Amino acid sequence: MKKMIYGLFFGDSITYGEYDGVFGGWVDILKRYALQQFHEGSNELILFNLGIGGETTEGLLKRMPYELAARNSAEGNIVFIGYGANDLAIKDGVPMVSTVQFRNNMIEAIHHAKQYTNDIYLVSILPVSRKIDGVQTATGKLRTGEEILVYNQILKDIAVENTLHYIDFYTVFLRDKEILLSGDGVHPNEKGYGVMAETAIPIIEKYL
Repeated sequence: MKKMIYGLFFGDSITYGEYDGVFGGWVDILKRYALQQFHEGSNELILFNLGIGGETTEGLLKRMPYELAARNSAEGNIVFIGYGANDLAIKDGVPMVSTVQFRNNMIEAIHHAKQYTNDIYLVSILPVSRKIDGVQTATGKLRTGEEILVYNQILKDIAVENTLHYIDFYTVFLRDKEILLSGDGVHPNEKGYGVMAETAIPIIEKYL
């Protein structure tokens, strides 16, 4: 029997798909893929893009319980959590969310998600372009490659400790980051988002 499964993607502008005027970002590519598969007779997998530009894990915790309750399929849910790019950004000399707080916030977010599903995916933070590594951008935020590694390690550790899945977009991007990131050096371009979708399609295939 066909099931109706909801996929909820929590995240910042990279989940939302900012800077992709062509495909609308990786989540929207997956959404279209799932709809197309459904017409071919598989499970109905309905994906919700819940990304908000500039959001940190602090913002996530304020809305997550409500978002989960509003979009809960009795037949199954999958939750994707993609944070860190803003949390680790240094603004006025301090990270927006410290490593300790980031870890605690992620654990709390997982606790919320676990009330609805055991299928939880933590999404890695992407590398930034060489030209903005350690450079304050127009938004007043500064990101470094070192910090990205530190916060990604926190995500990996949490995934292991809680037997969750970790989607390693970081490694996928690392070698070709200069051609996969947009002009601002933080967000993927159309090509980058396409690579993210290709990496994630095998994951959602499992539920189709």
